[in-house]
Amino acid sequence: MTIKEAILKTLEDLKNPITHRNIYENIISMNYYNFGDAKTPEQTVSALLGDFIRKGDTRVKRIKGESNYYLYYLSKYENDLVLNKTKKEQSTIKVKKYNGSYNERDLHLLFSTYLSSKNTLNKTIFHEQSNSNDNHQKWIHPDMIGIKFSSFETDETQRLIRSLNSVDTFKLSSYELKKEIRTDYELKKSYFQAVSNSSWANYGYLVAFEINSSLLDEMERLNESFGIGIIELRANPFESKILFSSKYKELDFKTIDKLCYINKDFKKYIELTEEILTADKKNINRIKKELQEFSDKNLENETEIKKYCLEKGIPFENDLNE
Repeated sequence: MTIKEAILKTLEDLKNPITHRNIYENIISMNYYNFGDAKTPEQTVSALLGDFIRKGDTRVKRIKGESNYYLYYLSKYENDLVLNKTKKEQSTIKVKKYNGSYNERDLHLLFSTYLSSKNTLNKTIFHEQSNSNDNHQKWIHPDMIGIKFSSFETDETQRLIRSLNSVDTFKLSSYELKKEIRTDYELKKSYFQAVSNSSWANYGYLVAFEINSSLLDEMERLNESFGIGIIELRANPFESKILFSSKYKELDFKTIDKLCYINKDFKKYIELTEEILTADKKNINRIKKELQEFSDKNLENETEIKKYCLEKGIPFENDLNE
């Protein structure tokens, strides 16, 4: 277990906002990490907590406590916490460029890890497996699809929402992944491919690992005009950022039907989604489990991420292994 993993495990254990000293003491007491002969281990924990915030890792947030000490907590517990004196800190977008020998498909596992951290189930759609060789169908396939179900406390509420308005029950998203966007030409080509491939979904995104920062103004213009969002994928998926949000639109069922006809994986994903929306209490957990197992896998922690990046030639910052 790395220091960062020990920090996350402690925040998972304790749940409530706590200081870096509390976190350090829990790591020691639970024997999560052996600091060895480190002279200032408590300060190391404090510095790494700061890294979560500075680098926009959305798993961890902090607020000001008494005596201006920072209190840290896991963002997934935010709705369950009573946070006083909350001035949440916004991270500054930093667009960086990388060079690597990896393939575009190698990014899917990293992006799946990011989506899973946002409670979004996802699936890679392999266009080469479709039962159509028509090149005109090339820009109808998304690279990945995602589904996010609304969360309610009681089964009764879930059934009521499903029966009244399925729009409030789930959202479908489409993602077009690219290794790099370096020129205006590459941006236009990739963006309008995402527009075409996402026409059927509630939300559409263009996702890229290497982005030229000089294109941000043009990205903003395209986003305002056509509504496709843009995500900067990072080697540490938890630090990925939505540069521009996607605009909501109604589902295009004709295109969904066409995709179901030509691609079996897309069809199964839609079928399982429909089964969840219509399932009774007895079967819904079984179907949800089937959908989860059919979805793409993801990486669990920084150790796995580093190993995967090394294997695939995906560049990552040195402190990913801290």
